[in-house]
Amino acid sequence: MELFAKPGVGGIIEKHIDGIDYILIQERCKNDAKSESGLIEIPAGKIREFENIFDCLRREINEETGLIVVNIEGENEATYYESNSYKVINYTPFSSSQNIIGSYPIMVQVFICTARGELVQQSNESKNIRWISIYELKDMLENKINSFYPMHVMTLKKYLKYKLDK
Repeated sequence: MELFAKPGVGGIIEKHIDGIDYILIQERCKNDAKSESGLIEIPAGKIREFENIFDCLRREINEETGLIVVNIEGENEATYYESNSYKVINYTPFSSSQNIIGSYPIMVQVFICTARGELVQQSNESKNIRWISIYELKDMLENKINSFYPMHVMTLKKYLKYKLDK
């Protein structure tokens, strides 16, 4: 039987305090992936059949963090096309990653976004949800890289380069 990768979406949620950039991170705690419990990640999840990717990102972030997404970079530039009983959305994510070896065949498209609201303490898929400065993130990626969920490492490195090289 032919198997396929699962499409997913993730969000680098930003906030700015006193001129410093912060992002939201969390620790994985998924019942079907015990070996990954405790790994640091950004909020992400699978796209439902025919679900708009931006709606999915809003849903996943809300389910995992309690936050309401108020802006997704690139959403306003997305275009739609309808023909022959199809409706297609064309968009550009900040970053795309695919597991090509491992236990979970997923492809994740990540967007930079902002959100509002109060963080939940824990969800059924994540715990220790918290804001860290991009400088803390840089230090963690340099000194504790194996504490991150591998799917998000290169995206977070790309994000740091994007933010710190401005």
